[in-house]
Amino acid sequence: MGVTMNHDGTASFLDRLFPANPRLPLWLKLLYTGFMAVLVPIYWRDYGITNFLYFCDVALFFTLAAVWLESPLLASTPLVGIFLPQMLWVADFLVELAGGRFLGMTGYMFRPPRFLRALSFFHCWLPFFLLWLVWRLGYDRRAFPIWTVCAWVVMGICYAAMPGPTTTPEWPDQPININYVYGFDNTKPQERMDSDQYFALLIALLPLSVLPSHWLCVWLFTKKRAAPSEAWASST
Repeated sequence: MGVTMNHDGTASFLDRLFPANPRLPLWLKLLYTGFMAVLVPIYWRDYGITNFLYFCDVALFFTLAAVWLESPLLASTPLVGIFLPQMLWVADFLVELAGGRFLGMTGYMFRPPRFLRALSFFHCWLPFFLLWLVWRLGYDRRAFPIWTVCAWVVMGICYAAMPGPTTTPEWPDQPININYVYGFDNTKPQERMDSDQYFALLIALLPLSVLPSHWLCVWLFTKKRAAPSEAWASST
């Protein structure tokens, strides 16, 4: 099947979705899309739309676009952004599962409603799925600055407009203190410094928290894929 080109020489949208030589199987794309079709309305109903401001949820939408467009950039961006935090989530979940206590991040996974918690298990498999995607598609180094800017914007929204930890929830699972912009305790804000200073410190430190994942991806994948940016260009 040939590729239909637009007047400006770029591939048509349908050819991006259904390339002649796909690098990802169609069943995988449909399976992930089906998962998102279930998760999004249920999360919206139970948590509210603001829940999608969490970095892990932002990563879900990046991944959805990445699997259909087979884009190294769209796969690399959430990988560098969430890999390390999600590894902490996985470690905390395994400790909780064994009856121990580590960070206390995943205690909610062992409380009802069970189906909602089963959907939240994506925190465990998503970073490994993204690793596989980037292995298949290649790593795009632009992921580091793009995730950094995206995260800054999301954090700004969370700090300026979303409820903090002192807010009385309007419903049981209302997201508060999204992305920990008020501190790492959801029952009260941090008290070590002024809240604006704390937020400014988070903004300043965010790139440093992403750099290790970026360096890991450069080491793992750019030798395998000599020109990931070319692979991205070919998919667009």
